[in-house]
Amino acid sequence: FTPPSLSLSCILLNSIPLSSIAQLFIQIIYRLACFISIYFIILFMSLSLNRCNGLRECELNTQGLAPKDPCFGTYKYYTTNYICIPAETSVTCHGGYGYLKCENGRIQINTANYGRTDKTTCSEGRPSEQLQNTNCYSPNALAPVSKSCNGLESCEVCATHTVFTDPCFGTYKYLAISYFCLPSGVCSSIVCEHESTALNCDEGTVISIHSANYGRTDSTTCSTGRPASQLAKTDCYALNSQTVVTSGCEGKNNCSISASNSVFSDPCVGTFKYLYISYFCVLKCKCDCTEQ
Repeated sequence: FTPPSLSLSCILLNSIPLSSIAQLFIQIIYRLACFISIYFIILFMSLSLNRCNGLRECELNTQGLAPKDPCFGTYKYYTTNYICIPAETSVTCHGGYGYLKCENGRIQINTANYGRTDKTTCSEGRPSEQLQNTNCYSPNALAPVSKSCNGLESCEVCATHTVFTDPCFGTYKYLAISYFCLPSGVCSSIVCEHESTALNCDEGTVISIHSANYGRTDSTTCSTGRPASQLAKTDCYALNSQTVVTSGCEGKNNCSISASNSVFSDPCVGTFKYLYISYFCVLKCKCDCTEQ
């Protein structure tokens, strides 16, 4: 749009005062510019969250954070606050029960596998031939563990074929789980591509989306049974993730979102993706906004 200085020059040259319509037009343009600036601020926050959440470390290049200069001529800097959440692990031999617990906070499953990836874990008293296959992964381990434990202070999971099926017949298996204890009030969900996730809040509360990303930011999440070529790209972000999830879930007591290209588009062709969402459950506003 025409800058104010240029608009003023045109007015002086033509000696014509601004009409009320022209003034209204300029106000609309300025308000639109303000809206766009606010949009970029929200976008920067979303990019930071998506590139770092759930990782041990991350790097943010300030050159790529801002598609627009918020204050031309000013030397700028970027600040952010974050917390480090320690990862917990649980290993349960076949036939046993794994007990997960968070003293402070709620469980968020990071990875899960029912199978065998080494020859030493759960090997005591087992014949050698039952320990040789160290490339044994259950393709459906993450979903049942997440369903049983996510959002709870404690949970119990049974390491059996009836829960996970048998990924490698004749091999003695174990259930290995990695999880976080999220601070109270923060809920999260991870669902692999082609699957759906449900967000739920208690009665009287509604969903408030904190962050979301459909893509891939590490090589371990939703990696079971996938070739290395589909896990190598770890800077994959669908920029419309937060918008799509917010549109479908914000302000609702519960919602369902599908982790698929048809919903978010494909941000990195050839990479097996997953959808990560973090959200709060907040009190539903019960107010009368009728003008008196």
